[in-house]
Amino acid sequence: MTGTLSTSLEGLPLLASALMAAERGWPVIPLHPNSKRPAGHAERACPGTGRCTGGHRTPEQRATTDPALIHAAWANRPYNVGIATGPAGLLVIDLDPAKPEEPEGAPDGATSLQALCERAGQALPDTYRVRTARGEHLYFTAPTGMRLKCSVDRLGPHIDTRAWGGYVVAPGSTTPDGTYEVAHDAPVLELPDWLAALLNEPDRPAPAPVRVHDGTRAARVALERECAVIATATEGGPNGRNVTLHKSACKVARFVAWGDIPRHVAEQAIQGAGESTGLPPAECRTTIRSALDWVIAHATPREAA
Repeated sequence: MTGTLSTSLEGLPLLASALMAAERGWPVIPLHPNSKRPAGHAERACPGTGRCTGGHRTPEQRATTDPALIHAAWANRPYNVGIATGPAGLLVIDLDPAKPEEPEGAPDGATSLQALCERAGQALPDTYRVRTARGEHLYFTAPTGMRLKCSVDRLGPHIDTRAWGGYVVAPGSTTPDGTYEVAHDAPVLELPDWLAALLNEPDRPAPAPVRVHDGTRAARVALERECAVIATATEGGPNGRNVTLHKSACKVARFVAWGDIPRHVAEQAIQGAGESTGLPPAECRTTIRSALDWVIAHATPREAA
């Protein structure tokens, strides 16, 4: 970064972070201040106008390296910075801590990755690393000609990856859990072949029909039917994946409100159907919980339904 640019951005570290990422060729998106959530409307609330006239534009599709657009966004609000990993040509390994409810001694992401390397007889390159609010991000360039997708625990417990369909929070951003900081300012190296092979998913098979054994017959049938509807949803448009996921979760939620089926049973089945469409797990969880919470709080009594 030039001295002039650095001086002009004093007091605006998030804008500087966004511009530095863009200078590397990494498209960025604004995230809500002190949050990891993308700014802008969700797919289910898409107005179908403006940039979304031809169908909902995801955060990944809205990501940009245009300095003018970046200045316009970050000059008005202290947005956190997200890097769209797929368009950036990145594969980021996300190492998280073990969860509080797990048994003492359960491996965290760093321990799981070390064990994976030992089993493979491989060492990781000394690449660019970012200390996250709860763990660490290891940045790699994605292999040429290979369109890797995000993954959850595919490499091991508490090891997620961010590639096409995802994003990472950039250094300089802050959440209630802490600040994201560069831990090792090294060049971003290419993802090792052996890791790329483990992450190169085969084509997704057709999702198996959901079979539910808990709850009343009407609730089971409704849940199975809505899971089938979700699994056939496609990206974008008025009936996109997230929109369908939200609508179907709302339809099932009344049975949860009436006590006809346990909430965790409904959530687990709908989560699996949502992920089968390629939606990120975190996005599925947020949409499902939002739908269930609202309907359960406002559900019409059974006798009045």
